[in-house]
Amino acid sequence: MAASSRGFSTTQFDFKLRVMRLNAALLPKSHVLEFGPRKRRKLCFDSDRVRLGDGAMRCCCSDSVTPIRRTSGPGNGSDKNEEWRFDTKKPPHIHRVRVQASPAAMPFASPPSFLKQEKFFPRCTPRNSGPQSRDTPPKRDTGIANEKDWGISLLNENVNESGTNEDGSAWYRESGEELGENGYRCRWTRMGGQSHDGSSEWKETWWEKSDWTGYKELGVEKSGRNSEGDTWWETWQENLHQDEWSNIARIERSAQKQAKSGTENAGWYEKWWEKYDAKGWTEKGAHKYGRLNEQSWWEKWGEHYDGRGSVLKWTDKWAETELGTKWGDKWEERFFKGIGSRHGETWHVSPSSERWSRTWGEEHFGNGKVHKYGNSTTGESWDIVVDEETYYEAEPHYGWADVVGDSTQLLSIEPRERPPGVFPNLDFGSPPSPEAHDDSPDEDFPSSQ
Repeated sequence: MAASSRGFSTTQFDFKLRVMRLNAALLPKSHVLEFGPRKRRKLCFDSDRVRLGDGAMRCCCSDSVTPIRRTSGPGNGSDKNEEWRFDTKKPPHIHRVRVQASPAAMPFASPPSFLKQEKFFPRCTPRNSGPQSRDTPPKRDTGIANEKDWGISLLNENVNESGTNEDGSAWYRESGEELGENGYRCRWTRMGGQSHDGSSEWKETWWEKSDWTGYKELGVEKSGRNSEGDTWWETWQENLHQDEWSNIARIERSAQKQAKSGTENAGWYEKWWEKYDAKGWTEKGAHKYGRLNEQSWWEKWGEHYDGRGSVLKWTDKWAETELGTKWGDKWEERFFKGIGSRHGETWHVSPSSERWSRTWGEEHFGNGKVHKYGNSTTGESWDIVVDEETYYEAEPHYGWADVVGDSTQLLSIEPRERPPGVFPNLDFGSPPSPEAHDDSPDEDFPSSQ
C-alpha cells in the first residue's frame, strides 16, 4: 500500500468491539504524554491494540495481522537522546538529523479494543451460483489500497440477475453503462446479498469513468451489516486528470472507512487522500476519529512536497474521556535545502481544568548547528545551540513513478471514441481549494487544545 499506518486492524469478519478500560496507572505523574514524528507517513496510537479472532471461513481467505510499532517524539536538549537510524545507502537528497526524545515517554493511547470473530452468512457461494463478494468490515489504519488489492472486474454486458444459495441466503448482481455529455461514460457493476433471515446483508459497487478531456476514474463502494447490528461502510477511488491551469498530469487517490458497533457506543471513521503530479508535487494526509464508550480520540496529519525540495509535515492528535480528562500532542516541521525548523507541544488537562503543557522547538541552520529551545508549565526551560546533523526527507518515499506503476488498470481505461471535429469542453473554473479534504466525518471532530 502506498499509505499505511499502524494500530487497530482486523481479520475477515472481525468486528464486534469489546470494552477494555484504560488503566489509570498508565498516566505518568507529570502527565507527560509523548508522540513521535511519523517515519514516512505511518502513524499509530501505540496502545491501540487488537486481539484478532481465529476467523476460519471455508472459502474466504483470512488476512494477516498488522503489526504495531512504537515511536517516541522530539524533545528538549537536556533529555535523553534517541537517534533515528537510517540506511546509509539513502540517496544524496536525504539529509540527516538526530532527534531528541523527551523523558517519561508515554504512548499515546486510543482506548484498547478487542474484536471478536463474528459469525456471518457465507458470501462465498458455489461456483456459477452468484457473486463471490469479498465484502468484509474495513481494517483501521490501513491507508489507501492499491487497485490490484480490490480485484475490480467489470462485466462487458448488461446483467440483471439474482438467486438463492443452498443455505437460504439470497444474492443479486447487475451491471450497466451510463453515457453523458463531453464523452462521459460510466461502466458499473453492483452486487449484494443477505442471510436467509435478513439479519445480515452486504452491498458492493465497482465503477470506471472516463470522458474526452482525458479524465479517468476507478472506484469501489461497499457496506454491510451483521446480525448484532454492527455496520460498516468503505469507499475507495483513484483518478487521472490533466490540471487545467498547468497542463500537468495528476493522479489522486482517496479512501473513507467507517465502522460502528451495534451493541456498544463504539466506532471509528477515517479519511485518507494522496495527490501526485508529474513534476514531483505531492500531498498526503488523513483524518481519523474513534470512540469506545466513555473515551474518544482524534488524529490529523499531513505531508506536502512541492517537487523542488520544500517539505512540510505535521501531526495533531488528542483524546478525551467523559470525566473531562484530555491529552494530546502536535508537531510540525518545514525544511528546504537543509535549512528549516521543527516545533511542537505536548499537553494534558485534568477533570478540574488544570492544564500542563510542554513546548519545544528546533532551528536547523544548514551548517551543522541546531538551536533547541522550549519550556513547560512546571518551570522547565532550555535554550541551547548544539552541533548536530540535520535529517529530513526532501522527496516522498512513494511518489509519481510509484503511483503510475501501481495504477495500470486506471491508465488502461478506454474512453468513448470521439467523432471527427468534436472537441472536449474544458472547464477553467477556479483552482481547487487546498482545504478540499478538510471535511469532518459524521461524528464530531473538534479541534485540539
